[in-house]
Formats: sequence, structure tokens, C-alpha cells
Amino acid sequence: MSEDDDLDASKAPLLEHLIELRQRLIWALVALLVAFGVCFYFAEDIYAFLTRPLADILESQPGRRMIYTGLHEGFFTYVKVALFAAFLVAFPIIANQIWKFVAPGLYRNERRAFLPFLIATPVLFLAGAALVYYFVFPAAWQFFLSFERPPGGDGLPIQLEAKISEYLSLVMLLMFAFGLSFQLPVLLVLLGRAGLVSAAMLAEKRKYAVVIVFAVAAVLTPPDPFTQIGLGLSIMALYEVSIWLIRITERKRRNQSGDSSS
Repeated sequence: MSEDDDLDASKAPLLEHLIELRQRLIWALVALLVAFGVCFYFAEDIYAFLTRPLADILESQPGRRMIYTGLHEGFFTYVKVALFAAFLVAFPIIANQIWKFVAPGLYRNERRAFLPFLIATPVLFLAGAALVYYFVFPAAWQFFLSFERPPGGDGLPIQLEAKISEYLSLVMLLMFAFGLSFQLPVLLVLLGRAGLVSAAMLAEKRKYAVVIVFAVAAVLTPPDPFTQIGLGLSIMALYEVSIWLIRITERKRRNQSGDSSS
């Protein structure tokens, strides 16, 4: 076979992979667009769900409201809400397309090892988002509202009139931050399987992890103790879970190597 024939043969698999990648990206984009259309139709319901923690606190105070100050702000807020919800809804399909693109290049045992992580990723993300929505938001919003000042005292009264864009941006940022932080076990266990980290090393570096985790929590969250401590403790709990899972993986690996040597 000539050199030109070898070059053409090497180009063919690359072209096939690019065509396959384009097809998977198209399916993922179509899923996202369809989910966006559905979520935009229900944008008001999604908005009501996201504002429910604040609405529950202000329920006993009639006349409380949220505002927007730009003509386009309300519309683009609904667009942002719909896009955020669409990504959550379409993520299983997007992840499935990524899996279908990657899986043919893996051995059967590698596919079996990787599949649980693919399933755990959206589950852990939803767990993190649910934690911040149901437990962190009520405490954090109550803390921020404690700085209001009713009329009748010294000085001018202070009352919250939150902008919908700022409120929803904060809500989505925190839900994304908690959901992303809950991917820590997936990342560490994958690194453990690759031999880049070990359970002993993670346990030894635990004190440094505490400092880094709470520093990251302080950057990602608003300056209130409830959110920062909630995120920091959650990540540290997941850190400990990761050490336990890596220990199990290492034990299985030692048992397999012992059986093969015998």
C-alpha cells in the first residue's frame, strides 16, 4: 500500500468520528431546544416554584411583591428561567448522546465501570439543587430579611423589593453551585480508579481540603453564614463519602490482583 493510500485510510476514521460527533451534537441541541420550548410555555409555573421559598416567608405580609425596572427584564428573565429548566430536563438526553459517542471506543469492562458515574451525575446534581432549595434558601432568605426596618422607628424604614432578574439569578447560581459541588464523589472516584489519588492520600490531606472547601463556598455563595456553612459541610460530607468509595475500589482491586496472582 502506498503512502497516499495510508493517508487516505487514516483520514476515513477521523471523518467518520466527526460525522458521528456532529450527529450527536445535533440530537443534543434538538433536545435542548424542544425542552426550552416546553419550559418557556411553563415559565410562569417555574418562576412560581423558584420564588416559593421567599413567598412562604412573606406569606403573612400582604402586598409584598417583586419588581423589574427594565422593559425587557421580565421577558428575558422568563427566557433565562426556561433555559435553566430546559438544561435540567434535557441533560439525560445530552448525557446519553455523549455516552453513545464515547462508548464504542471503550472496552466492555470500561463501559460497565463508567456507566454508574453517568447515572450518578444527574442524580447528585438534583440532590444538591434540592438541598439548597428546601433547606438553605429558607434559612438564608430569613437571614437577609432580618435587615428590614419597619416604619415608626428612628430613621427611614427599610423594605425589600427584590428585582426578579437578580433574585432568580441568585437562585439559579446557588442551585448550580450546589449541584456542581455534589459531583465531587464522581470526580474523586474517577481519579481514584485512574490511580491519580488514593483514599490514604485524601484522608491525609483532609485538613487542607477543609480550608479549600470553605474558601470555595465563601466565593460561590452570598455573604451569609447559612449558605456558606451549608455548602461547606455538604462538600466535606461528600469528600468523606468519596474516601469511603475509593477504599472499596482499592480493596476490590487488591482482591482481583491477589486472585490473578494465585
